[in-house]
Amino acid sequence: MSGHSKWSKVKHQKESTDAVKGKIFTKLSNSIIVAVKQGGGNSDPNLNFKLRLAIDNARSHNMPKDNIERAIERGKGSSAEDSLSEVMYEAYASNGIGLIILAATNKKQRTVANIKNILEKEGGVLAASGSVSHLFDYFGNIKILKGDKSFDEILEIALNSGAEDIKDHENVIDIFTKPNFLHKVRETAINNGLQVLSSELLYYPKISVPLIDKETALKITKLVSRIEDNEDVFKVYSNFMIPDNLLVEYTEKTQA
Repeated sequence: MSGHSKWSKVKHQKESTDAVKGKIFTKLSNSIIVAVKQGGGNSDPNLNFKLRLAIDNARSHNMPKDNIERAIERGKGSSAEDSLSEVMYEAYASNGIGLIILAATNKKQRTVANIKNILEKEGGVLAASGSVSHLFDYFGNIKILKGDKSFDEILEIALNSGAEDIKDHENVIDIFTKPNFLHKVRETAINNGLQVLSSELLYYPKISVPLIDKETALKITKLVSRIEDNEDVFKVYSNFMIPDNLLVEYTEKTQA
């Protein structure tokens, strides 16, 4: 799964660039607003775990405290501007690559029209609900800095606290949990001296499809990037994997 992991890292680097422009802050704010609303207006991150995840994600992108607090207040509001809801779209890119697109919007017709337009221009198509999501598992994911702990030590801590799986990616360990075990496993990791880099709920592909053709790989990554650039979209999950040599080329193109 190295290609899949490194693709995620490239996307995170791109998000950091977007953060300088301020665009990513809007997406982070929207995820906080939605978390508060989904929690029934509960703005306490100790009682609303999805809100805690959204806040942790915002902090990992160096989002100012004032911005976070304003987003929480907006989540408790009732104006039309603040009536954001989370929507999930399923789509296919070329080569049968599946996409799950999460967005926060107060105008669903506008959002779906924009996403459909991007897909059609880049060789993708919007799919019926359930036609793509069955290709993914819904997991809690915790990224741990390996540090001075061995893989076996981290494995024991993770499995004893209820983790489902663990993957080794050089200096970072990916721990996967059932969604309702994410909080427990995360807290256990912290209490055992492990450094948590991030924690989130995500859709992880059951089987990753390698893109060995350069033209196809660049075409699909361009599609995903265009969807992610849409102001309403805050997350895109896919089931493709890019070989390291093509990933280097993609990185060079996006940083040029």
